Amino acid sequence: MKLLVLLLAALGLLLAGCGRQTPVVQESYVFGTRVEVLVWGAPEAAAQAAAGEVLREFDRLHRTYHAWEASELTALNDAIAAGRPHEVSAELAELIRTAQRLAAPGDYLFDPGVGRLVSLWGFHTDDFKPLLPDAAALGKLVAAKPSIADLTLKGHVVTAKNPAVALDFGGYLKGVALDRAAAIFKARGIGNALINIGGNVLALGRKGDQPWRVGIRHPRPEQAGGAPLATLELRDGEAIGTSGDYQRFFELDGRRYCHLIDPHSGTPASGTQAVTVLIPAGTESGMLSDVLSKPLFIAGSDWPALAKKLGATQVLRVDAAGEISATAAIKTRLTLEPADLRVRIVP
Repeated sequence: MKLLVLLLAALGLLLAGCGRQTPVVQESYVFGTRVEVLVWGAPEAAAQAAAGEVLREFDRLHRTYHAWEASELTALNDAIAAGRPHEVSAELAELIRTAQRLAAPGDYLFDPGVGRLVSLWGFHTDDFKPLLPDAAALGKLVAAKPSIADLTLKGHVVTAKNPAVALDFGGYLKGVALDRAAAIFKARGIGNALINIGGNVLALGRKGDQPWRVGIRHPRPEQAGGAPLATLELRDGEAIGTSGDYQRFFELDGRRYCHLIDPHSGTPASGTQAVTVLIPAGTESGMLSDVLSKPLFIAGSDWPALAKKLGATQVLRVDAAGEISATAAIKTRLTLEPADLRVRIVP
């Protein structure tokens, strides 16, 4: 779902015996991806406790809002399909309201209401197969135009005017989790940490006397000899998120079909290999890093205009042909691999 961010900071640490401090690291597998949490400069017991609380919160979010295993989200989707009003938790109500707020400015190219499209393409499983959906079923679903905008909230009661809507927070919840992690660390007095959820990364503080440095994986690593596309330093509170066509996808008759589906056409987006966005520090920096990469990926060559509309000033894109473009604001932050890599600057 995301461009894997290589945690170069972790890979390059010296051993404690060399007189340098090492981070406390905890790992897990949540949201269908590898999760890594690094804490720097805190007493080990405090760091372990805080990192453990973060991972437990990730697991709770994953289980509570799973899109195809029994969860609070699937219970709501069942009610929507049956045409019944459904009372949800205060947390889920707020997630829906926030998603509605974020979907509209991006022309609903980010739209968590298209879960049935994701399922129809076979991505509601960890073992998807190279099969195209039934054309008639796809056409009927596209004609129904399911959208999160079709939901109405009165207090905590959700009603839907469109039974084709099914919520899938796969392009949203990792970012929410990053912001939850930042809040947990701050509440526990942890000022220096790096949280990586399968390529969505948020930095707090520094790694000792230097900033956290992360690498952005090349979407076609075989063409780059395994080297990253670029590296950059993340400042306190910044978050970086990437959407790519290389993690959840299948190939059929020489064509790649990825899980990033255009809600307007009902088909996987095909004009982009990867989009990375860098978001300044803020209470929603993690969430925005996750959300904004989706419409920019799906928009294809029209991404610069949409980025301006969304206020996304730091964007890096690799198109379907492998050509790289970037805004000037992110270009100045990047260390390219190799240094002479050609990047087109967009206004």
